[in-house]
Amino acid sequence: MKIIKRIKSFFAHEKAGGIVLIACTLFSLVLSNSVCNDVYQSLWHISIFQQNVEYWINDGLMAIFFLLIGLELKREIYQGELSNVREAFLPIFGALGGMLVPAGIYVLFNIGSNTQGGAGIPMATDIAFALGILSLLGNKVPTSLKIFLTALAVIDDLGAIIVIALFYTQTLILANLFIALSIFMVLLFCNYFKLRFLIIYLLGGIAMWYFMLHSGVHATISGVLLAFAIPFNNGSEEAASYKLGQFLHFPVTFLILPLFALANTAITIGGQLSEMLLQPYSIGILCGLLIGKPLGILLFSYIATKIKLCQLPSEINWQHIFGVGILGGIGFTMSIFITLLSFEQLEIINNSKLTILISSALSSLVGLLVLKLTLKKEQPIVG
Repeated sequence: MKIIKRIKSFFAHEKAGGIVLIACTLFSLVLSNSVCNDVYQSLWHISIFQQNVEYWINDGLMAIFFLLIGLELKREIYQGELSNVREAFLPIFGALGGMLVPAGIYVLFNIGSNTQGGAGIPMATDIAFALGILSLLGNKVPTSLKIFLTALAVIDDLGAIIVIALFYTQTLILANLFIALSIFMVLLFCNYFKLRFLIIYLLGGIAMWYFMLHSGVHATISGVLLAFAIPFNNGSEEAASYKLGQFLHFPVTFLILPLFALANTAITIGGQLSEMLLQPYSIGILCGLLIGKPLGILLFSYIATKIKLCQLPSEINWQHIFGVGILGGIGFTMSIFITLLSFEQLEIINNSKLTILISSALSSLVGLLVLKLTLKKEQPIVG
């Protein structure tokens, strides 16, 4: 019984998702660079309904991940840190800087090249990893700092979703896009007329995903649209939006994201690592995540306070914002996802993934060290 309780306690903890992702990534990298490589790689290319397993994970299961992201974003807008406009300005500006500055740095190294389309890669923050690393500091972390990072990452996800929809759509099939958006409008009308049966929205969401998949716009966007169509009511535990979010949390955190990590980090490391890291796109990703993220988050947050749009919470200071900004450089899930949309050459994709992993690991270690040094050890803050 004690073992069962410990297992349940582990899975309930906010850092568990990050630990599982790290374990899956290391496991995938080890297998991909062992004698089992051929067998392991072939697993992801097994054909199911004329598409391989990796395709169904990235275009199918990840739509459910985006659905959960959309539900969390919706809750933040209605009831969370984004519901108060003045309080929301700090993470909004921070997230804006954390997207624009890394993208600008990437473009600086890749402008005019065939890899300049990867500018969206260093814009993303992995919320599960970032919060997991922050939780390692325990009760020394002020509640307002946790809230800032959470809101920042949620807004960052919204930015990534918009970037995917606008800049990573190649060939549009307008008829299918029209049908997908029409289904979305029907679901919005169902919400407006207070139809609360969740099955209606789920079936409509599956249909919307199918037509979005065949429209040229990435199918995962349908997950976000569905989230905003599902009834929120007053955000109570009886609301369809709340029930679905609670139901999805465990499978997304401990099944879908680990599968995504396993499938997309099956990378065979060949050649010189130093040579790979000196490629313009690798430098852009590395500098974007390690330098651009903390610089952009700190600079834009500072500007927002100086022009009196918001103020820094009393519990935290600019050193804390800088530390959280470094954790913002943990790209992982969304950065790898955008990599798959940005490039077609397998070598560039694999090198970019490796660079993302290295950048995220460094951001985790440096961010943890900075925050450990700057948070007051003598005054632990429960929260």
